[in-house]
Amino acid sequence: MSKRTPNQRGLTLIELLIALAIVAILFSAVTIGVGALLGTKAKSSAGELAGVIRYLYDTAALSGKTCRLAFQLPTSREEGPTRYWAECAAGNITTSRDRDEALRQEQKKAQDRSSRQSVPPPGAQPFSSAAYQPSLQDLMAQEKDRVEAAARFSIYTTPELKPRQLPASVRISVWTKSQRQAVSSGTAYVYFFPQGFTEKAMIFVGQGNNVWTITVQPLTGKAVVVGDQLEIPRS
Repeated sequence: MSKRTPNQRGLTLIELLIALAIVAILFSAVTIGVGALLGTKAKSSAGELAGVIRYLYDTAALSGKTCRLAFQLPTSREEGPTRYWAECAAGNITTSRDRDEALRQEQKKAQDRSSRQSVPPPGAQPFSSAAYQPSLQDLMAQEKDRVEAAARFSIYTTPELKPRQLPASVRISVWTKSQRQAVSSGTAYVYFFPQGFTEKAMIFVGQGNNVWTITVQPLTGKAVVVGDQLEIPRS
């Protein structure tokens, strides 16, 4: 029987464990890299969010309370995951069922008042500039401010709806009809009203170069996930 030389000795248990640990780390890095390229976590988060939106829409309609989905988005100076949770007011804080139509009527009244004020009385000097006329977006923002001032919101939880935290690699931005552009940092809200309607909204869920868009329909609360970054409506 030949003797084993020092150069022919086998691996020790410690060396095997170290080799396995290195392989595990490399495999994990490859898995994370592939997941980021495919956006799997963003896609899963978008589907989860769509379910939460529909659940909160039904909750507001059945409970008779104004509710909102709150997002805490990290700022450019912060590092951390996006968090979101549900809040509901103590009672029904809203306007008529067709809130858009009510706001249009308010806008028309404001324009009529502005037109009457812009006509100077006989002998008076004409105004140097036209009076301010609030846009529909301005009125929507005023309505949201009124709701927030009149209602005291508290966190709403059920076994199906609890505060959640997204993976750190997933980024969120939120647009609603009263905004000119999506909010990507700070706090954002999507409101749900008890008459069975909500704000028209888009929630963008991204990971790496992949973006999914959740569109929220005002009258049905239906949340549709689209595998692309849709353009924000300009009207």
